[in-house]
Amino acid sequence: MRAELTGLTDCNCSVCTKKGFIHWIVPREAFEIETGEAELSTYTFNTGVAKHLFCRTCGVHPFYVPRSDPDKVDVNARCLDGVDVAKLQVEPFDGQNWESAIEQPVPWRGPQSS
Repeated sequence: MRAELTGLTDCNCSVCTKKGFIHWIVPREAFEIETGEAELSTYTFNTGVAKHLFCRTCGVHPFYVPRSDPDKVDVNARCLDGVDVAKLQVEPFDGQNWESAIEQPVPWRGPQSS
Protein backbone atom coordinates (compact mmCIF):
# COMPACT_ATOMS: atom_id res chain seq x y z
CA MET A 1 0.00 0.00 0.00
CA ARG A 2 1.30 3.39 -0.93
CA ALA A 3 -0.69 6.23 0.57
CA GLU A 4 -0.27 9.08 3.03
CA LEU A 5 -1.05 8.24 6.65
CA THR A 6 -3.87 10.74 7.18
CA GLY A 7 -7.32 10.59 8.75
CA LEU A 8 -6.14 8.27 11.53
CA THR A 9 -8.48 7.62 14.43
CA ASP A 10 -8.42 6.03 17.86
CA CYS A 11 -11.82 4.51 18.66
CA ASN A 12 -12.86 4.11 22.30
CA CYS A 13 -15.25 1.17 21.75
CA SER A 14 -14.59 -2.01 23.73
CA VAL A 15 -13.21 -3.97 20.75
CA CYS A 16 -10.82 -1.31 19.43
CA THR A 17 -9.63 -0.35 22.90
CA LYS A 18 -8.70 -3.93 23.74
CA LYS A 19 -6.97 -4.43 20.37
CA GLY A 20 -5.09 -1.13 20.47
CA PHE A 21 -6.27 -0.44 16.92
CA ILE A 22 -5.23 2.82 15.24
CA HIS A 23 -7.60 3.14 12.29
CA TRP A 24 -6.45 4.12 8.81
CA ILE A 25 -9.38 3.72 6.44
CA VAL A 26 -8.35 3.54 2.78
CA PRO A 27 -10.09 2.80 -0.54
CA ARG A 28 -9.95 -0.88 -1.51
CA GLU A 29 -7.96 -0.04 -4.63
CA ALA A 30 -5.20 1.43 -2.39
CA PHE A 31 -4.96 -1.81 -0.38
CA GLU A 32 -2.98 -4.92 -1.26
CA ILE A 33 -2.16 -8.01 0.78
CA GLU A 34 1.46 -8.88 0.04
CA THR A 35 1.78 -12.14 2.00
CA GLY A 36 -0.12 -14.37 4.39
CA GLU A 37 -3.62 -14.14 2.92
CA ALA A 38 -4.13 -17.89 3.38
CA GLU A 39 -3.55 -17.48 7.14
CA LEU A 40 -6.38 -14.98 7.62
CA SER A 41 -9.62 -15.79 9.41
CA THR A 42 -12.72 -13.60 9.65
CA TYR A 43 -14.73 -12.64 12.71
CA THR A 44 -18.10 -10.84 12.57
CA PHE A 45 -20.54 -9.73 15.25
CA ASN A 46 -23.54 -7.47 15.83
CA THR A 47 -24.77 -6.31 12.38
CA GLY A 48 -22.33 -8.58 10.51
CA VAL A 49 -21.34 -5.74 8.17
CA ALA A 50 -17.80 -5.39 9.53
CA LYS A 51 -15.45 -8.22 8.59
CA HIS A 52 -12.64 -8.40 11.14
CA LEU A 53 -9.67 -10.29 9.72
CA PHE A 54 -6.93 -11.71 11.90
CA CYS A 55 -3.99 -14.06 11.51
CA ARG A 56 -4.95 -17.52 12.70
CA THR A 57 -1.27 -18.28 13.40
CA CYS A 58 -0.28 -15.32 15.58
CA GLY A 59 -3.63 -13.63 16.34
CA VAL A 60 -2.65 -10.18 15.02
CA HIS A 61 -5.52 -8.06 13.66
CA PRO A 62 -3.92 -6.09 10.78
CA PHE A 63 -7.05 -4.84 8.97
CA TYR A 64 -10.79 -5.25 8.48
CA VAL A 65 -13.76 -4.11 6.41
CA PRO A 66 -15.39 -1.39 8.55
CA ARG A 67 -19.09 -1.09 9.27
CA SER A 68 -18.88 2.66 8.68
CA ASP A 69 -17.45 2.28 5.17
CA PRO A 70 -17.82 -1.32 3.91
CA ASP A 71 -16.45 -0.30 0.51
CA LYS A 72 -13.07 0.45 2.13
CA VAL A 73 -10.42 -1.30 4.23
CA ASP A 74 -9.49 -0.23 7.76
CA VAL A 75 -5.78 -0.86 8.34
CA ASN A 76 -4.29 -1.04 11.83
CA ALA A 77 -1.47 1.52 11.62
CA ARG A 78 0.27 -0.32 14.47
CA CYS A 79 0.83 -3.22 12.06
CA LEU A 80 2.66 -1.18 9.42
CA ASP A 81 6.41 -1.73 9.20
CA GLY A 82 8.58 1.35 9.66
CA VAL A 83 5.85 3.53 11.22
CA ASP A 84 6.49 5.26 14.53
CA VAL A 85 2.94 5.45 15.90
CA ALA A 86 4.04 7.96 18.57
CA LYS A 87 4.65 10.48 15.77
CA LEU A 88 1.26 10.02 14.06
CA GLN A 89 -1.54 12.57 14.26
CA VAL A 90 -4.48 10.53 15.56
CA GLU A 91 -7.99 11.91 16.18
CA PRO A 92 -10.37 10.40 18.74
CA PHE A 93 -13.57 8.67 17.61
CA ASP A 94 -16.40 8.00 20.09
CA GLY A 95 -17.11 4.39 19.23
CA GLN A 96 -18.86 3.89 22.56
CA ASN A 97 -21.61 6.04 21.02
CA TRP A 98 -21.12 4.81 17.46
CA GLU A 99 -24.60 5.54 16.10
CA SER A 100 -24.40 9.26 16.92
CA ALA A 101 -20.65 9.62 16.33
CA ILE A 102 -20.80 8.27 12.78
CA GLU A 103 -23.37 10.96 11.93
CA GLN A 104 -20.74 13.63 12.69
CA PRO A 105 -17.79 14.52 10.42
CA VAL A 106 -15.14 11.82 10.79
CA PRO A 107 -11.41 12.24 10.05
CA TRP A 108 -11.14 9.46 7.47
CA ARG A 109 -13.74 11.07 5.20
CA GLY A 110 -11.91 14.41 5.18
CA PRO A 111 -13.51 17.84 5.45
CA GLN A 112 -17.26 17.86 4.95
CA SER A 113 -19.20 20.84 3.71
CA SER A 114 -22.60 21.83 5.06
